[in-house]
Amino acid sequence: MASSEESFLARRIDAAAAPLAVVDVVALAAVLTYGVIDHNGVDYLTTATGAWLLTLVPFLLGWAVVSPLVGAYSAGAAESAKAAIPLAVRAWVPAAAIGFALRASPLFSGGFRLIFGVVVFLAGGVALAGFRWLFFKLKG
Repeated sequence: MASSEESFLARRIDAAAAPLAVVDVVALAAVLTYGVIDHNGVDYLTTATGAWLLTLVPFLLGWAVVSPLVGAYSAGAAESAKAAIPLAVRAWVPAAAIGFALRASPLFSGGFRLIFGVVVFLAGGVALAGFRWLFFKLKG
């Protein structure tokens, strides 16, 4: 007999939604990388690769924790943009909060400022929605 925890996760993760995970990671990495380039220049990506990647980690960790719990990769999410986009946006709200908390902690550099939070929150949500919309548009 499956435990209730296994059943909970089994209902929220469907193999058909796996391509969405790739789309989401690319969307978040792209928007965060754009911010890194905007503040530090494109050379920063090669001269400070570790620092660049550590900018992404808090938000990708937050996404990895929250998105399955919200159902961003459930069977419904794999069916249409109409289902997938709201799930991504709902997952992004607490995932971004986790990312902000991690950045504000001593574990990651960069800290947290309100304007940074607003920009990342909005840009991340728009990127997730836009990339998922484009995915379903191209998928047909």
